Amino acid sequence: QVQLVESGGGLVQAGGSLRLSCAASGRAFSDYAMGWFRQAPGKEREFVGRISRSNGSTYYTDSVKGRFTISRDNAKNTVYLQMNSLKPEDTAVYYCAAGRTVVFPTRPGNYDYWGQGTQVTVSS
Repeated sequence: QVQLVESGGGLVQAGGSLRLSCAASGRAFSDYAMGWFRQAPGKEREFVGRISRSNGSTYYTDSVKGRFTISRDNAKNTVYLQMNSLKPEDTAVYYCAAGRTVVFPTRPGNYDYWGQGTQVTVSS
């Protein structure tokens, strides 16, 4: 069992930055690939990016490439989502997720555990 708790959300103006954190507890954090998803009102949950469990390789959806960066600190059992140049369309609840075997990282069903989410609101 893995428990995930996100933090760092808030209200920011367009062009600003936020850093989200996801703290994990429970089983070995380094055994899990970590993903970030987001869900805006009335929309489906959307893949943002993921970081592998082994070599820390990252993969992002096109809309955030060059603006968002995922990193992880296995010693602190924490994964981060650094968001720069934020846009109003980035407004959503952001979730982190953990998966032992993530074959298709963009699919929520590939992840075993989810956090409760943190709200990010970008004003224009």
